[in-house]
Amino acid sequence: MSFEVLAASAGTDATMNRQQFAELLSQHMRRIRASAADVAAEIGMSREAVNNWRNGDSIPGRRHRDRVLACARYLRLSEQETNVLLRAAGFEPEFPGDTERQEPDQAQSEPARSEVLAVFEQLQRLKPYPILMLLCPAHLGQPPERHAILVEAGRRFGRDRVLHLQPPYSLSPDTDRYFAALAAHCGLDGVNSDLEFETALSRRLREPAPLFCLVSRFEQAPPQHRDTLAGILRSLSEMHSGKLFLLICGGEGLASLKFEGGDLSLLNIAQTSRWPEPEAASLVGTLSAPGLDASACKTALAVSGAHPLLLAEAMRLLHEENDLSPSTLAARLEESDLLWTSFLPWLKHADGRQRLTALLNKDALGPVRPWLQDPDLRALYWSNLIVEQRTEAHTRVLVWRADLVRALGRRALHEANALTESGETPS
Repeated sequence: MSFEVLAASAGTDATMNRQQFAELLSQHMRRIRASAADVAAEIGMSREAVNNWRNGDSIPGRRHRDRVLACARYLRLSEQETNVLLRAAGFEPEFPGDTERQEPDQAQSEPARSEVLAVFEQLQRLKPYPILMLLCPAHLGQPPERHAILVEAGRRFGRDRVLHLQPPYSLSPDTDRYFAALAAHCGLDGVNSDLEFETALSRRLREPAPLFCLVSRFEQAPPQHRDTLAGILRSLSEMHSGKLFLLICGGEGLASLKFEGGDLSLLNIAQTSRWPEPEAASLVGTLSAPGLDASACKTALAVSGAHPLLLAEAMRLLHEENDLSPSTLAARLEESDLLWTSFLPWLKHADGRQRLTALLNKDALGPVRPWLQDPDLRALYWSNLIVEQRTEAHTRVLVWRADLVRALGRRALHEANALTESGETPS
């Protein structure tokens, strides 16, 4: 093939990519009514550059992948939508899996994992208000297995009876604009206020079949908007008893609303559940454990303590070098900086380092409670560094996830103390 033909082919591909990226970007911006100025201010580009992307006059350059990713976050795209947008711009996807390429019927035919089925079985048992709060520590996703949950909901309720509410991050006090954006994101048309949002949901609930609603990142909404959304969902749950199946997912912020926000009656009547710890059998055959058998997955779990970041790195190392012994695997992981930011809140000040030193020297850190009053234990728990364990006396106590986690904490402390002695501040 001649150079001219190759060049013409490359030019055609680039034009198609520009057009696809422009169409996707325009569609996502319209969905939340975002202007070019809004997007530009958020991602650190000029308004003209964003307009050029949207009009198909140009496409992000190689240096701009992070800008496209920031744009996807601002536009509140799902993981699948983010991957599609990145591919259209010529970049590698951000999230694992390739579900966006599946046909709907293929996705529907995939067997649901036991953890997902357990969530739905628990939700179905809740009477008279099927409302379940799924609490997830750091690095598990909000919620974990989001795509699988939505697919299973489609199987059980029908695809047209499933809504995914993702409260947008916003500091604006404009309630009408907030609920217009929330409604547009989940496919409720013609909504321009909180009242119209409630009316649109109520209209869906007056139909004969029940409605499933997944609410993720509930705690990220500003307090006034969050309280309004809680009030709307509470009111609709009471008006349409047994018709609205709510799965609300989040982390420490959501848990604090449940256990500290006594005036949020919606959350007070909700059942709470925590995402279960992974097991070796559930990891075999998944995208996160490519080619690993149950024995290798068991080794990765034991060494990492099932911390999501350490577990993923352990499985990567075992995939590349399948003859690693547990001690060698632990030594390799101990060289990583994966947990540095998790320990950083304690490293910045002398009193924090002293408290962390004392905690790292303890085997049992305290009893398990629905809401931990001690701020250090609470932060360690939601950072996924400690976990509950049942003792021989059948009591539940908090312990470090693994010896490796403690070793990484001690290493972080040693480095922070060395920086302090040299006159620097850990950051």
